[in-house]
Amino acid sequence: MSNVSPLSMAEPAVLIQPTESDAEIARLRAGVGAAIGDLSRLTRPRIALMVLATVVTAYWLTGGDRGGGVHLLGLLAGTALVAASSSIANQILERDTDRLMPRTARRPIAAGRLSVAGGWVITAVSLAAGTALATASAGWAAASAAVATWLLYVIVYTPLKKRTPLNTAVGAVAGALPVAIGWLAADGPARLAAGEAAGGLTAAALATVLYLWQFPHFMAIAWLYRRQYAAAGLRMLTVDDPSGLRAAGQSLAAALAMIPVSLVLAVPSGSVRLFLAAAVAALVYCGAAVGFAIRRDDASARSLLLVSLGSLLALLTAAVLFGQPR
Repeated sequence: MSNVSPLSMAEPAVLIQPTESDAEIARLRAGVGAAIGDLSRLTRPRIALMVLATVVTAYWLTGGDRGGGVHLLGLLAGTALVAASSSIANQILERDTDRLMPRTARRPIAAGRLSVAGGWVITAVSLAAGTALATASAGWAAASAAVATWLLYVIVYTPLKKRTPLNTAVGAVAGALPVAIGWLAADGPARLAAGEAAGGLTAAALATVLYLWQFPHFMAIAWLYRRQYAAAGLRMLTVDDPSGLRAAGQSLAAALAMIPVSLVLAVPSGSVRLFLAAAVAALVYCGAAVGFAIRRDDASARSLLLVSLGSLLALLTAAVLFGQPR
């Protein structure tokens, strides 16, 4: 009998060394991941999605479903390009302040991974392509509303952030203007002139809801990052008033005003389900604003921020499902 252990007869372990091609693939994957991350930081897709959801809702509620899917898809693609252009232009103009805040310091232009000249080229190309696509898909009026949103956001709102806390009121107008894009694409003015007042009332109510909704949403963000905004020299209301009383007051006033306006949104359709959904969404949002007004701490601000997103999603979804005027 052999005294050789079976283990001693086993083949020696073969260590597989990474090859040059494996390293190249790893570098390629890392590069692609970094590029996707930079593209996301540049274009801010979550904001773009909110804009597109607003356009779709306004388009649908004012009778734009007759235009066909290709018509709507072209409009959304053009609007997305214009929104991306405005985001990049904003980051070019704010690159110095972005470097001073941890929440924005990794943006490609602030971090130096994309040059200012390169940023302006992408901005111009995106704006031109988006405007052309929106015009071809939905007409010059809808495209003009998209360009007006770009101008208000980049030329007016962005510089005001260093000068006055009223920048939020201006930014809220830019946030509500996408309603006009959808309304104009659906031939809203012509319908209104022909006596179809329901679509015009719906668009006006939706735009007002979007305008008011932004105050609690922005104030929650301004509170959570108040120290970073102060260090960067940005004039948010929570910087001018560190107690948070004025920010809480604006949040609460806007949330309270949203309740009746949200109910008006249900009037043209006569939908009880939209009426109830709008009432619940607005009341929950108001409750979160009350909590922030009373406590004025990071936990209540974070809760208000999350509720703001959920309430808007619920309201827009209910409007699309139940709110088309009869």
